[in-house]
Amino acid sequence: MTPAATPAAGRDLPHPAREEIRLESVLHALSDPMRLRIVRELAAGGDELSCSDFVLPVTKSTTTHHFRVLRESGVIRQVYRGTAKLNGLRADDLDALFPGLLDRVLEAAARQAGRPES
Repeated sequence: MTPAATPAAGRDLPHPAREEIRLESVLHALSDPMRLRIVRELAAGGDELSCSDFVLPVTKSTTTHHFRVLRESGVIRQVYRGTAKLNGLRADDLDALFPGLLDRVLEAAARQAGRPES
């Protein structure tokens, strides 16, 4: 683990530094419907959201897993503010590394959500 990814205190969470974010990890994180839903909600919110702001049809432990995958891949940043764990998109980092990727994925997800289910 590099110094940028090493937790500094008990409540700090490890995140990859910008230069450590890998395309295959980002694509893997975005390939799951629940994780894509989280990312879409964060993008629509435009700000940090608490984990409790998300109502997902999965168990709490599965929700925690999805947030961890998103954080460890570099898609989101999680920080503690008091007792709340806040989540924000790392859009600037993703756009710097993979220009337009996040926007295109979000646009495609919105188009798919608007289609009738088969």
